[in-house]
Amino acid sequence: MDAIRAFIAIELPSAILDEVDMVEARLKPQVPPNTVRWVKADSIHLTLKFLGQVPSDQLGLITSALRTAAALHAPFTLEVSEAGCFPNVHRPRVVWVGVKDDGHRLHVLQRAVENAIAPLGYPTEVRDFTPHLTLGRLARDVRQIDQKKIGDAVQAAAVGSLGQWEVKQVALIRSDLKPNGAEYTILVHAPLTGK
Repeated sequence: MDAIRAFIAIELPSAILDEVDMVEARLKPQVPPNTVRWVKADSIHLTLKFLGQVPSDQLGLITSALRTAAALHAPFTLEVSEAGCFPNVHRPRVVWVGVKDDGHRLHVLQRAVENAIAPLGYPTEVRDFTPHLTLGRLARDVRQIDQKKIGDAVQAAAVGSLGQWEVKQVALIRSDLKPNGAEYTILVHAPLTGK
């Protein structure tokens, strides 16, 4: 049976991706060489649910569930600001910029997507949803002294607001892993049409 690697996400406008690109450009020379695998800005999105391998014959059901869930929500505004690391700046594994959701509308939407997709065999995430945009992932063998330098660089970058945008839809996205990074294809848009 055919299967694709897929996830559900919110796309970002090019103006914010340009700002994210500038943050990466500022950080790259501040960290030790070959310690972070940076994500190209045009590949960055706000993931709501990673599905993994999806049988092709299930895409219709996922699309229907996603559109139903999205239609219950009205468009809302998000802001990209601040930088940090997971699990923390002292032992970073992932470098990110944050997504602010003042009215918790994003959390409600993310939970609705989780609940709509779960009956199709995609269990809900146990960890709390922490909205962020991944800038880079540390290589596996980064020494502790270099981890500290990376965490210090992220803190020193003092990233402020990178802009706001109105979320009007979510997307089902196909991810094809290539030698030079993942290649993304939008399969479906699910508009936020609620009140």
